[in-house]
Amino acid sequence: MATEHLSPALRAPASSRPYTKARPGYGKRTAPDQRAPRTDDFALMPERERHIAGYVDRLPDGAAMDIKSLAKSLPLYGQMAVSSALKALGVAGHLRRVRCLAGEGDQVRWVSRTYWSRTARDNEWWHTFLATESSCSAPEAASTPPPPGDTAPTAPLAITPPTPPAPAPASPAVPAQRTAKAPAAATSPAYLALAQLGRLDTRLALSAADCRALEPLAATWFARGVDADYLTQALTAGLPAQVGSPVGLVRRRLTDKLPPHAAPSPAATVTPKRRLVAECTECGRPGSPEALPDGLCRPCRTTPQEAPVTPPAERDVHALVGQLRDLTRLP
Repeated sequence: MATEHLSPALRAPASSRPYTKARPGYGKRTAPDQRAPRTDDFALMPERERHIAGYVDRLPDGAAMDIKSLAKSLPLYGQMAVSSALKALGVAGHLRRVRCLAGEGDQVRWVSRTYWSRTARDNEWWHTFLATESSCSAPEAASTPPPPGDTAPTAPLAITPPTPPAPAPASPAVPAQRTAKAPAAATSPAYLALAQLGRLDTRLALSAADCRALEPLAATWFARGVDADYLTQALTAGLPAQVGSPVGLVRRRLTDKLPPHAAPSPAATVTPKRRLVAECTECGRPGSPEALPDGLCRPCRTTPQEAPVTPPAERDVHALVGQLRDLTRLP
């Protein structure tokens, strides 16, 4: 009876293997214009990278792509091995990590995504794709904002439909000035920009009272033609390691960095598209796609150079022999 010889190479897990679903707006996104799957996909890569790439390639869009979730689904490799493999796959041109604003209106938040391409792409292709990709707002992003994290249970959350409000009882015929209530103050863009600072960087976490106190200063920036992204970058750039008083630091920067008046240009009336912000695959540092070739920032891309070997200092042999002779003459 003939014996079947199985290949010792690791095979990618089957597509029916359980996987962790990312929270709405996060997770895997498939890049466009890919070729059909083939049996020799990733054949030129090392065994570990080939195994992890085969598993990631079979994941559906919206699956969790963080290191912890992938390591939990791939018991053969730990988190360090998965991290190294994802870095290698990014250098090979198969993935790029990005962050972007998702949602509409006041329900806007930063989400992290991983674009995956079965076909290896060069840096120029990724730069063009990430620079023109603006489909950051998905239908699922309009749901309730999730707590910090990238993953969520696979089972969908039950959402209770809102109860229609009961009709208000007829008010008695009294003067209008006694029954009319002051309308609730609408949240301004300046207040929303200040409230987002703590979510972008915990060193600038402001309370509701702080945001109300600083709102007039931030509104002056918007009156001079800047947007929320410009204001956020000006307030978060170059922060010290520790911030003792976030409200004091933000007040100082709102005053000292106030931009000059600028005449509105015709292009300013057009709503800008939400561009993607690339992330380093290794450390997560944000930057433009051009500043992250191979998906890596400069510190992660630069390998530490070995220190040159310093030759031992030359010794005066004659002086050393003389010292040894003097020691032998001592009593």
